Amino acid sequence: MIKRKIHKRLVLLVATFLLLAVSVETFGAEGSIPWDQLSPGEQETLQPFADRWQDLKPQQQQRLQKGARRWKTLTPEQRQHVQKGLKRWKQMTPEQRQRARSSFNRFRNLPPEEQKRLRRIQNRYQSLPPERRRQLRERWRNMTPEQRRQFRERHQNMTPEQRRQLRERHQNMTPEQRREFRERRQNRTREQRDNQRQRTQSQPRRGRSGGR
Repeated sequence: MIKRKIHKRLVLLVATFLLLAVSVETFGAEGSIPWDQLSPGEQETLQPFADRWQDLKPQQQQRLQKGARRWKTLTPEQRQHVQKGLKRWKQMTPEQRQRARSSFNRFRNLPPEEQKRLRRIQNRYQSLPPERRRQLRERWRNMTPEQRRQFRERHQNMTPEQRRQLRERHQNMTPEQRREFRERRQNRTREQRDNQRQRTQSQPRRGRSGGR
């Protein structure tokens, strides 16, 4: 009984996540989707919505159906990643969830090619060893808003060939070279952060002296 409840809760979380995460596409039919027209696999994934399925808007039904189909195509590793994302979602505050929704809406409004590029980046990130992902997260957290903006601009302005060369150069580094590279980046980031802090602290002093 307990195992069944856990499974049902997990299915509900997965379906809810897919409703949020799957982009809306244009469907030929605008009408609702009868429950009995769903495949057995789709009905299994969407079982938590069965009782109120007919009350959902057609667009919601279509998004959920697409999400259920996508879930069936995921590998065990990808499903594990989704489940981790659901766990993080449950731990978010309302403000954090709102920011996540805003980010997702911005992603949906990007051109298809840009969406594909970002998905490739995400897939490469997920394929990295856990320690490397931790280092990248720490490096991003230590950046100032201005450094993050510059980083995004540099990456967006690079050609696919330049990105490929950058990845190859990093992959061909020895562990020692990678360590030295990270240390240089961290030192530059620390210096830039200190300079930014000094500029910020000096601005009020100039304002007070100007007032006198």
